[in-house]
Amino acid sequence: MPRIRIVLIEPLNDGNVGAVARSMKNFGLDELVFVRPCEIGEEATKRAMHAVDVLKRARIASTEDEALEAADYIVGTSGVDTANEKKFSRISVTPNEFAEKIAGCEGTVAILFGREDFGLDNDMVRRCDFLVTIPADPEYPILNISHAAAIIMYELFTSGLVRESPRKASELEMVKLNEFFSKLLDAIDYPEHKKKKTRVMFRRMIARSVPSTWEFHTMMGVLDEAAKRSLQDSSRGKH
Repeated sequence: MPRIRIVLIEPLNDGNVGAVARSMKNFGLDELVFVRPCEIGEEATKRAMHAVDVLKRARIASTEDEALEAADYIVGTSGVDTANEKKFSRISVTPNEFAEKIAGCEGTVAILFGREDFGLDNDMVRRCDFLVTIPADPEYPILNISHAAAIIMYELFTSGLVRESPRKASELEMVKLNEFFSKLLDAIDYPEHKKKKTRVMFRRMIARSVPSTWEFHTMMGVLDEAAKRSLQDSSRGKH
């Protein structure tokens, strides 16, 4: 899974900076780098809302090279459609296509957003491995930088490229879960002639659901507690 780094090159508006930080928090990203930014003041803090920690951790770089240090892939963003190969140095992809292309990548992916007034310069675009453009109405295709960033982050998040999926329960844990279910059947005096089919049904149902480790431990706790209470009730009844 790639490590995503958001790089804002010469942002002019600290409100936009705060909004980008907020979107990063919304979509599980935390690595933010500024290159020669405007003053990051009160407006940035207000717009960041609960993502002030993202702003505080952000790194300020004096050059693009410094911001891109250790980046394995460089990704530019543009509000201009680059479908004409003769006219543009990079052919753009949509945010969704971009997410698909980096799905198997390892390492750090730096996503660059240029100045609000003219974006990334041509030299920087030529350095990029990918160029991402968000489809929009041709009459007004240029999105606010914070809105564009949010759309791209959303695509990465929904494609599962931001946070690792929960660890699935291991084969041994699945065996234990089935054992606990069997103990519960015994504890509640489930009819003997139905136990075998019920165990098979439970095993198949759990196998289809592919539980995470957290779900496994939750189920184990419920089954264990139910079995204990059933045994306690049974013991009281005998007295």
